[in-house]
Amino acid sequence: MRRAMATARKALIGAAFAAAADRYESGAAIQRIVAKHLARMAARERIGPGARLLEIGCGTGLLTREITALWPQAELTATDLAPEMVDATARTGLDARLMAMDGEAPPFEGPWFDLILSSLAFQWFEDLPLALARLHGLLRPGGSLYFATMGAESFASWRAAHERVGIAAGLPDYPTLAQLQAMLAPFGDAFACDEHHPLPEPGGQALIRHFRAIGAHVPRPGYRPLGPAALRRVIDAFDGAGGATCYHVLYGRITHV
Repeated sequence: MRRAMATARKALIGAAFAAAADRYESGAAIQRIVAKHLARMAARERIGPGARLLEIGCGTGLLTREITALWPQAELTATDLAPEMVDATARTGLDARLMAMDGEAPPFEGPWFDLILSSLAFQWFEDLPLALARLHGLLRPGGSLYFATMGAESFASWRAAHERVGIAAGLPDYPTLAQLQAMLAPFGDAFACDEHHPLPEPGGQALIRHFRAIGAHVPRPGYRPLGPAALRRVIDAFDGAGGATCYHVLYGRITHV
């Protein structure tokens, strides 16, 4: 039953991002910033010609562009849960092998990649610790996994607006920095840090438009979306408190020693 529910949720997530593929980049200002920051973090890696790289959750290619610019002679496989997102990346003409793939269930076996990267995709995983272990197993000795994912303080003021009107928020639960550090601790050579990125446009309506523009509006499991009246109460409470909120982004690195 649990596996069936997880599969159904993945289908909803894939469909939401598929529907947003054509307009994604119009609302992805923060995603672009995070991709560039993650690429700068990974740029320390010495990747030679013919090295194998894997990207999880390529979306429309924001991080893919950074990767191909940094390591043009590497063999990059860029993947996404939504085939429509893969198609959007394909239209950029980047030199990469593209495929639709669930990042939690990669079809590769054993140490295969010199570098794995993922920007703002891991928050959609059902079991992040297990996924990290699987991806670590795909790294060659000396290879690293770099990723960015959502942190617990993301959209805190939106959550608070729900609390003020006595309504549960549909946002998924994200880990704190300390919780992520604990997940990474078993891997030995690991690192984590965080940043906050304010959304440029304030207001509840703008936040809802943002979520829908990038396909990130699938709520946590078991949550029933709010009706118009309840949503209006939340928006009024949010706007009344200033209507500002931010992304809390966790960055992590694991190296296979």
